[in-house]
Amino acid sequence: MSFSSVFTATLAAILLTLAAHVIARVLARKLSWLPMVITALVLVLLFLFILQWDYNHYYSVAKPVFDHLLGYVTVLLAVPLAAMNFKGLPVKKLTMIVALASLVGALLPMSLAYLFSLSDETILAFATRSVTTPIGLSVADLIKAPLAMANLIIIVSGIIGGTLARFLFRGVDDDRAKGLALGLAAHAFGTVEAWQISHTAGRYAAFGLAVNGLVTAIWVPIFISALSS
Repeated sequence: MSFSSVFTATLAAILLTLAAHVIARVLARKLSWLPMVITALVLVLLFLFILQWDYNHYYSVAKPVFDHLLGYVTVLLAVPLAAMNFKGLPVKKLTMIVALASLVGALLPMSLAYLFSLSDETILAFATRSVTTPIGLSVADLIKAPLAMANLIIIVSGIIGGTLARFLFRGVDDDRAKGLALGLAAHAFGTVEAWQISHTAGRYAAFGLAVNGLVTAIWVPIFISALSS
């Protein structure tokens, strides 16, 4: 395949993906119960079906670009964090909540995987469940967990959390609680959904995602290394 054809296919994949997300964002504003990330995924698949574009080819040309951008997007979460006013906030309490969520987010799925007699590699992959993809894959590499399995677990858990959030939050009025819960339980997918709720929810989701990722990346490799020794 020539350079020009690769460039054209990559550009088409980027435009198709961006169009799906823009349409999903517009729909989410009109239909508040509609999860934006799931809508965008469905639209991408619909566009591929209409255009008769093979998914494997779309994925092969789009993956290098979006994988490269994923790390930058994670770093950019510092922007909404910088806009947060921590004065008067119970920072210690928030930190304790995040630390507890990190422990539960890794140990609970690992325990369930162990009870269901899954393989040791799969159990290790579940340790990455509650963190965003770039951090989760780095942790998976450190603890020798299968990267493909870890990536699948992270994505599926994020999709489920982002999809169910609107229904679970029907009785919750505090956007700070909604955002923090989404960031902790559904990482990047949850953070996207939190921004659809409000700027406050989005900032708290970014806080939960970032701090949870940092804490998990520190203690999980140490914990696994101690178990293995």
